[in-house]
Order: sequence, then C-alpha cells, then structure tokens
Amino acid sequence: MQLKYVFSETGNGLKRNVSMTIALVVTIFISLTLVGLGLLLNAQANKAEDYWGSKLQISVVLCNQNSRSPHCTSGETNPAQQAAIVDILNTHPEVASYSYETKAQAFKTWKKIYVSKDAEERQIYAAVTENDMQNSYRVTLKDPQQYRGVESALSGMDGVDKVNDLRDVLQPILTTFNKMKWGALVVAAFLLLAAVLQVSNAIRLAAFARRKEIGIMRLVGASNLYISLPFLMETLVAAVIGVAGAALAVGGVMYFFVYGNLRPDLHVVEWVSWRDAGTALAEVAALGILATLIPTLVTTRKYLKV
Repeated sequence: MQLKYVFSETGNGLKRNVSMTIALVVTIFISLTLVGLGLLLNAQANKAEDYWGSKLQISVVLCNQNSRSPHCTSGETNPAQQAAIVDILNTHPEVASYSYETKAQAFKTWKKIYVSKDAEERQIYAAVTENDMQNSYRVTLKDPQQYRGVESALSGMDGVDKVNDLRDVLQPILTTFNKMKWGALVVAAFLLLAAVLQVSNAIRLAAFARRKEIGIMRLVGASNLYISLPFLMETLVAAVIGVAGAALAVGGVMYFFVYGNLRPDLHVVEWVSWRDAGTALAEVAALGILATLIPTLVTTRKYLKV
C-alpha cells in the first residue's frame, strides 16, 4: 500500500471540502466540550455528595419565648424537657455524637452571617439581641443516610421548636449540579448526532467528487481498505482537531474558573481536580474518535460500494 498516495488524497480531500471540514470540526468541538463539562459536573456532584455525606448534621432547635411551635407552650425549654432530649440523643442508635450550642454562640455566628450594606436592613438586624436566639444541639449521625428515625423521635418532643436538616440547604445545590450536568449531556448528544450526520454527508459528497478515481481503482483491483483509508483519515483529522479544541476548552475552565476562582475562595466542598479533568478528557477523546470513525466506516461501505 502506498502511504504517500493515502496522505496525498487525504490532503486533497481536506482542501476540496474545506467548508464541510470546518463545520464538522466546529460541531465536534462544541459537542465534545459539552460532554467534557457534563462529565466534570457529574464528578463535582459526586464529590459534593461524598464530601458532605460525612458532615451532614441535624440541628435540634430548642424553644425560646418567641417560639410558636405547639411543642413550645411553656416558653423556654425547661430543664426536664432538655434532660429528656439529651436522653434520646444518648440512647438513639442513629446518633454518633452531639454538641450543644448556646444562645451566645448562635448570636455570634448570626452576626457573622447576616451582614448587609442596606441601611434599613442594618437597623432591623441591630434590633436582634442574644435573647432572641435559640439554644440547639448539633447532632452527627452514624450513617448520614439514616436520619429519619432520630429526626422523627426528636421533632415531636416538648421543648423542641424544630429539627433542621442540612439536606434542606444542600439539596438545591446538588439538584442544580445534576440539572446542569444533564442539560450539557443532552445538548451534547444532539450535537454528536449532528456530527455523525455531517460525517455521512461529507463522505457522500467526497465520494461523488472522486467517483472517477474510485471507479479506476476498482478496475485495477484496489482493496476496500485502500479505497476507504483516505476518507477515514479525513474524518480522523477532523476528530483529532475537535478533541484538541475540547481539551483546551475544558482545561481553560479548570485553570481559570475552578483553580482560579472556586478552589482558592470557596472551601465549602471538595472541587474537581486535574485528575478528574484528565479522566473526562480521556472519555471525550475516545467518544470523539468513535463518533467519527464508526459512521465513516458505515458510510464508505454504502456510498463507495467497495
């Protein structure tokens, strides 16, 4: 087999179908970039679940004078009620440990969180005092997924205003990650389908443009692979360029966004790493090559009839 001829025909084919090649490269680039970002978002969602899975707590908020819960009819939680709550925490099989947060500690934390530049809001916040806060217990669970039992046991007790679950705060974040992930993957799937159709169309046009050459090659006994290889090389070049562009785009997101902003400034979760990006890019590269070579092999058999 004359490789010089194969490479020569590959170059001629790329020059002959410049616009089609560019369109194919752009489609592959955008679709694979979205696939890569979807895989990163999937890895990030998994890391967030793993990171918070061992840190999820429930907060048992005790009654104060302002509580309106039906279990707070006596106002502040009295010592007998508090002792009953502690007894549940000490004996319940789902509880690993717990800590007590006083009104003073809650007020200190509240002042750090509720900071506003708005003058009216600052006046409202200034009226809040330590006595308006509530004592609470922070409960760490043996299994973060097993929490319904202790939650139901505590929420119905006298002296308990409410039982807060950190999942209520984190679930919207995890849901957002999942929606972004599936959104990127769905759009990428449509674009990959467009890339496959473009490959088929490009092969059909290229075969029509070279019909005389292909006929001569059949007459002289050229093998199927020899006739098909230039077409395979053309789509492979487009795939490699598209994969390279997607790798640069995903790498840019990691460098400028994740490592440039999120990791240094936000320490609320473990963020995706270069290793996760490398895994995503390896999957993207494999998908990009397969998404172009497979339809090329199928299409050449149809249009070249070799």
